[in-house]
This record gives sequence, structure tokens and C-alpha cells, in this order.
Amino acid sequence: MYWTCFVGVLKRELLRFWQQRSRLISALVRPLLWLVVFAAGFRAALGVAIIPPYETYITYEVYIIPGLAGVIMLFNGMQSSLSMVYDREMGSMKVLLTSPMPRPFLLVSKLLAGACISMLQVYAFFAIAWLLEVEAEPIGYLLVIPALLLTALLLGALGLLLSSFIKQLENFAGVMNFVVFPMFFLSSALYPLWKMRESSEWLYWICQFNPFTHAVELIRFALYGQFNGQAALVTGLCTLIFTSLAIWGYDPKRGMVKRKVGG
Repeated sequence: MYWTCFVGVLKRELLRFWQQRSRLISALVRPLLWLVVFAAGFRAALGVAIIPPYETYITYEVYIIPGLAGVIMLFNGMQSSLSMVYDREMGSMKVLLTSPMPRPFLLVSKLLAGACISMLQVYAFFAIAWLLEVEAEPIGYLLVIPALLLTALLLGALGLLLSSFIKQLENFAGVMNFVVFPMFFLSSALYPLWKMRESSEWLYWICQFNPFTHAVELIRFALYGQFNGQAALVTGLCTLIFTSLAIWGYDPKRGMVKRKVGG
């Protein structure tokens, strides 16, 4: 019964993704624009020294590949948040959540389904980057799967949590401005943290407390066959916290759903 339910949720998300193929194009345009256009301009200004997990000097394009993969999953997590708000307004999510299956299981199933969509988009990006001769070790594309899955769950859980607070679709733009972009720019996705520390000590520590930074570093190390224990611990703990809060938020007896109905 549980497997059938999960497969149903997964098929629904895959079907929606297939019917909205523009989502894949829009998800790839942003990181490819940064990889092809911005990286060409920043290559000289942001040369990257020898830092783990790299064993030699690398170009800026190589450095930002893990960060751009994280960006794809970050925006897909927010897209899932938007779809949850839409489903809640249109009623399809109410139908799903009133099924006899446990509500936490349904929400986790949606998280896993969204994670699968995110990983498909990331590997499409990896393929295009490989054609542009920006590539990692071949085995790294397999070793990175657990890191990508955990990162997708983290960002999907964050999106799910935010959707429990968003009352209307019109409020989604505010979420993008005050959550997504600070997480993106205050991380190691686009530049190493030691460069940030040279500029500002307090910005460096903000980046250190940003869970997206650790998710990106987890992907970066995994792509080169290495394991970053600190990044894995922080990413895993934040995933559990965000997931637990999202489940609480969708609890009709205690969470934000009750407050919205009562308000």
C-alpha cells in the first residue's frame, strides 16, 4: 500500500514535469548563462587556488559546477513550494492529504518525488557542461548521487516548509527575494569562502551558517570521490529539522494550516 502510494505521487510529479517541459529549459538557462557568460568574465578575477578537494589549480568554470548544480536544486525546491501553494488553493493537495495514508508519509513521498526531478535536471546540466568540456572524473558522476539526493531533500524540505507559511501565490515573489537569493549568494556556490573572508569576516561567518554552503561543499567533494563529514552532518541535520517543521506546518491540528483556516 505504501509503495503504491509513493509510486502514485512520483508518477504525478513526473507527469507534471513532462507536461511542463519549459521547466527543464528554464532550470538550465540560469546556470548555463553563468557557466558560459559570467565565468568567461570572472575567470581572471576569480582564479581559484589549490583548495580541497582539488589537487591542483583549477579554472573558475570547474569550481562553479557543484555550486550551479546546487542552484538548480535550490530553485526546483522553490518551484515545488510554488506548486504546493497552487495545489492547496486548487484543492488537489487537500484531496491527497485527506487520503487514509499518514500525512508525514505523503509529505515525505512528495519530497522524494521532487528530489528525483531535481536530480534529473542536474544530470542534464552535467551532460551539457561535459559537452562544453567542463567535467569532473567519470566515477564522480556516480559517487555524487547520495550527495545530490540529500541536497535535493534539504532544499525540497525547505520549500515544503515555506509553502506552509505562504497563503497566496502572490507572496511567492517575496520568498524568492528574501530566502532564495541570500542563500545563493551567501554561500560557496560562486566563490570560495576564503575570498569572502578576505573581504568581510562577518559575511564569511554568515556563509558558514548557511546550510546551502554545506550542501554545495558536500556535492563538490563527492564529485571528486571524497567525503566531507562536516558538510554531510550539517546537511543531514538541517534536512531533518526542515522536514519535521514542514510536517508540523501541515498538521491541521497544530501547524500553519490550522491558523490559516482559523484566520
